[in-house]
Amino acid sequence: MPVAEVSVEINGRKYRMACEDGQETHLSSLATRFNRYIDDYKGTFGEIGDNRLTVMAGIAVVDELVEAERKLDQLRAELQTVTKAGNDVAAEAETMESKFAAKLADVARRIESIATAVDSAGQEPQGNS
Repeated sequence: MPVAEVSVEINGRKYRMACEDGQETHLSSLATRFNRYIDDYKGTFGEIGDNRLTVMAGIAVVDELVEAERKLDQLRAELQTVTKAGNDVAAEAETMESKFAAKLADVARRIESIATAVDSAGQEPQGNS
């Protein structure tokens, strides 16, 4: 697989990093985003040491990842609930449709029976007066 190299800057230091060919822009944007965490912590806590800033920024990123995973799990559970409810409604609609079709067939038979009786009554010979 072709490998590309990208130069990124984290906390004022340049790092050369390898990535898959075509992923250079993505890697650069990730580094820029991570560097924002470090800059935010610098602004909040001052110069507390490069390693501490990097660790704090890394933990913040992992915390966001864990929260995103939790939300994703919650959305999956909600989707499963909605899907089940949709399936239940579809099954209920199918049952109602079957019952309606059976009632309609029963009514059609009754109407046909009445029509036959009316036709038969109209064809009886009439007496001579």
